[in-house]
Amino acid sequence: MTNRNRQSWLTSILVWAVVIVTMLWVLFPFYWALVNSIKSSGDWFRPNTWIPWLTFEPTIDKWISNLSQREIRRALFNSTAIAIGSATLSVALGTLAAYALARFRFQRVNNGSLTTWFLSQRILPPVVVLIPFFLIMSTLQLRDTLFSLILLNATFTLPFPVIILSQMFRELPIELEEAAYVDGASRWQAFYRVALPLVMPGLVATWIICMAFAWNEFLFALTLTSNRAIPMPVIIAGAQHTRGVQFDEVGVRVLLTMLPPTILALLAQRYIIRGLTLGAVKG
Repeated sequence: MTNRNRQSWLTSILVWAVVIVTMLWVLFPFYWALVNSIKSSGDWFRPNTWIPWLTFEPTIDKWISNLSQREIRRALFNSTAIAIGSATLSVALGTLAAYALARFRFQRVNNGSLTTWFLSQRILPPVVVLIPFFLIMSTLQLRDTLFSLILLNATFTLPFPVIILSQMFRELPIELEEAAYVDGASRWQAFYRVALPLVMPGLVATWIICMAFAWNEFLFALTLTSNRAIPMPVIIAGAQHTRGVQFDEVGVRVLLTMLPPTILALLAQRYIIRGLTLGAVKG
């Protein structure tokens, strides 16, 4: 075996080792949640109970009991409404802002400063504005409502569509819109009928990113909800009782929380890949 073949062989082994370790690292939380969700309460404290039907007898009692709880079903609905509403609102507003940053030149505050300001909203720790938002929502009587969480999540996910889509709009040839102007289209018609369809994959990818962040948000939900608008992340945190953490309930609730965005990402992976790689290869 030559040195080149030996190096190629060692490189392949190293790459596969890294891939396997990464897959185990990523998939282990799914496995942990699945195994604990089908364990009985007595199996928590038994060591080495990690293989169903060999080291313990699986059961779906916790799945049935959790799905039969009204608060679980309502939390799933709340999480879905909050994620979809905030993602739609942030993408709708962010798309308009991104197009303006890509096609117009502002004088008093230049485009770079505006972009930095949008980006600073994402860098800002949510805990810094938690108390002011709490007081505002209390004054407006919006505490424990879906509308308040949709507004707050849309505010903190707004930088994603602005930053991502502004770059995509800049990479679109301006001649396409100018041709629409020649045909009698207005600025709005050129945006809606020409520019927007061309960045649709990026729009879908950005919407899914915003939806994922809103779906996983915990701090605002914990602070601003008490009964009616509680989402799934707060329900997961509530699996601790006087006897300790109920790992079987945690497993069921974690899987219930993970499945909707995972299924959505798998169904829309074609748009995600196209959107995130739009403009990456030129020439």
